[in-house]
Amino acid sequence: MNWIIATNTKYSSMIQDGSIHIYFWVMFYPFCIGWKATLLLDEGGSPALYMNHTSGTWGFSEKRMKVYSVDQWSLSPDDVLDELPIDPNRNNYVRRVHKCIFSCVSPTPFTSEVRLIAVSEDVLENLLDLAVSVGATDEFLQFVSGRDFTGWRPLAHRYGGHQFGVWAGQLGDGRAHLVGTYINRFGERWELQLKGSGRTPYSRDGDGRAVLRSSVREFLCSEAMHHLGIPTSRAASLVVSDDAVWRDQFYNGNLRKERGAMILRVAKSWFRIGSLEILARSGEFELLRNLADFIITNHFPSINSKDPNRTLAFFSIVVSETASLVALWMSVGFAHGVCNTDNFSLLSITIDYGPFGFMESYDADYVPNTSDDEGRYRIGNQANAAMFNLNKLRLALNPLLDARQQQLATQVLEGFPGLYYQRFTELFRSKLGMLGENDLDLTLISSFLDLMASAKADFTMSFRQLSEISLDELQSLTIPQEYWALQDISRQNNFPAWVDAYILRLKSDKPEIHIKKLDGGISSAQG
Repeated sequence: MNWIIATNTKYSSMIQDGSIHIYFWVMFYPFCIGWKATLLLDEGGSPALYMNHTSGTWGFSEKRMKVYSVDQWSLSPDDVLDELPIDPNRNNYVRRVHKCIFSCVSPTPFTSEVRLIAVSEDVLENLLDLAVSVGATDEFLQFVSGRDFTGWRPLAHRYGGHQFGVWAGQLGDGRAHLVGTYINRFGERWELQLKGSGRTPYSRDGDGRAVLRSSVREFLCSEAMHHLGIPTSRAASLVVSDDAVWRDQFYNGNLRKERGAMILRVAKSWFRIGSLEILARSGEFELLRNLADFIITNHFPSINSKDPNRTLAFFSIVVSETASLVALWMSVGFAHGVCNTDNFSLLSITIDYGPFGFMESYDADYVPNTSDDEGRYRIGNQANAAMFNLNKLRLALNPLLDARQQQLATQVLEGFPGLYYQRFTELFRSKLGMLGENDLDLTLISSFLDLMASAKADFTMSFRQLSEISLDELQSLTIPQEYWALQDISRQNNFPAWVDAYILRLKSDKPEIHIKKLDGGISSAQG
């Protein structure tokens, strides 16, 4: 094979702004195949990424690539979402939508001046291949504020859901727009979505807007969750306007004027349990099959897309990964607040940050959502809520399963509690610094949580301080003031017995390692 590379001189001036057009010919005797490609250059001027304009596909080098201008950056030209049906009605008014996955609708920009107030450098550089300096440009501001979508086709997703245990019918993206997908230099496919970007056919009684208060919370929390190692959507940017948005923050009938804001957030997929539920509920079984197969093919590479048991395998993975996700939430004291089926991702990532909260004093009945009067989504009930949601997913998938597969799906769901407690135990075992496995570990963990609950001790600091205190101080039960959270726990009657059992557990597993650690402090425990 001979490679012949030639450049056309009329493109040479483009090298300065980070790109160059090159013509490639690949010689296969007796055939000659040619194509035009665009190369994006890294900051050293070396090729980093190319796009084949003939096929619309991308190629990647191992060099670190950054794009220094929005003008050079583009969403993927071969969006796989194009395979899914779009509502033929292109008018933007609230209505019932049928027999489609998306509606085509453009964002509604703010009428006042917008200001960029936050960007995630990690998302820009490592997910979207954008240099951080791009975030300071007006072109970037126009994009992330929904003002410039020339040549693109923003979409709003149709889905339904069970809210607080009751089928709510059609819901959908009422204030969000999927603006497209991007394939980065690692070959990762990311879907970009604006939130707070205006009304859609799914807005119901809403105004399509988000306020600064809740947008700041989502921006900070989604990035924090990622860096805590918890699967989540990401936030790329946050803009604020002077447009007035009226909100009843505490659901007590008192409206207050707030400033409108808009987030650009990214995820590998925004499909959720409600995406499939609405199709099953509407009797759109062919579309249900098509969407399920689309999700399996594009997001579950471990499943053979031709396997007759592929839907069952998909359900099994979602059950397992959701169990792990909720256990991870619990390990950091995170309460989602609205664990409805429309807020549970089919990729088992944390999405739709609303009235969430992080538990301070340990309380299994902690409820961050002031509208959750019955405490359905209290932190200690999140696993039960997840199992409820997974059962609704099972029912939605039933039309795609034969009788035997339906029975197996029921068995898979029945295994959820075991999967959850297995992951829960692994995580809290690590937080307590215990190596290996012991049948009594869950009991030891539960006893410590009970002590924390009785003492109303700080959840995070109890584990942090346990990792810092010395063995002598712990055994003496004389807890220094600097370990104030542990000091609260030490006042409980059962604390001495728990300490004895805890130290015995540490020494029983690889004692030569633990004894060395215990001499200077229980350094293996983590908060």
